Amino acid sequence: MKHARVLFTGAGPLNGQELDVTVEDSFATTGQLKSKTDGQLINESDVKWLSPIKEPGTIFALGLNYADHARELAFEPPKEPLVFLKGANTLTGHKQNAYRPDNIKFQHYECELVAVIGKEGKNISREDAMDYIAGYTVCNDFAIRDYLENYYRPNLRVKSRDSLLPVGPWIIDKDDVGDISSLKVTTHVNGELTQDGTTADIIFDVPFLVEYLSKIMTLKPGDMIATGTPEGLKDMQPGDKVVCEIEKIGALETYIVSEQEFYGDKY
Repeated sequence: MKHARVLFTGAGPLNGQELDVTVEDSFATTGQLKSKTDGQLINESDVKWLSPIKEPGTIFALGLNYADHARELAFEPPKEPLVFLKGANTLTGHKQNAYRPDNIKFQHYECELVAVIGKEGKNISREDAMDYIAGYTVCNDFAIRDYLENYYRPNLRVKSRDSLLPVGPWIIDKDDVGDISSLKVTTHVNGELTQDGTTADIIFDVPFLVEYLSKIMTLKPGDMIATGTPEGLKDMQPGDKVVCEIEKIGALETYIVSEQEFYGDKY
């Protein structure tokens, strides 16, 4: 099953309410979502997509976790995971805006498979790791290359800006996906294929990461592990439409706007 969160923007008593919904197989043809509360069918045109995790926990992100991406950047593959953390301020949902900061030269997407933790655990073994995964989603972990002083330690200006971690459209249950060891990972910018990879190139897989991270800290429901991105970079500009898609999971759309348009009166 696919689980999503939306803000109802249509007319009526539900206006302004956040809703938990399921996305049925019929969605592709009907454009309707199903409320988890009462089973009511809701038109996609009447909602704004939100990040699918209502109360996000720790957001783990992996650097250089695809062999082809490490080669692309002329780095040796890491010998242990290169992990950094992201704040909830970076999150946004499917079909929402993300901004290009003023006065930069290069901003690129990063299409990533995200494993969502479903239950609390500490010192989890690799063999038991998948029991702690609730499901998967897609994220686009945008990066500002201008400020990337060290690929091993992305600084605040590179990875921590508002809106630059779109996630979604939904979380799909682990058992509905099955084997994740060779899923196709693609990004299209304005319809042009700019990233074409596979999770087979992941260096540290999900069971390894669950074991590794849980040795350091307790994993809790709502924690997310963004597993890195394959090769393929392109500079983003206001007006661009970016679609990150992972086989069996979903396609996440993001629209790039200027910093002034994004912040409006707060600019």
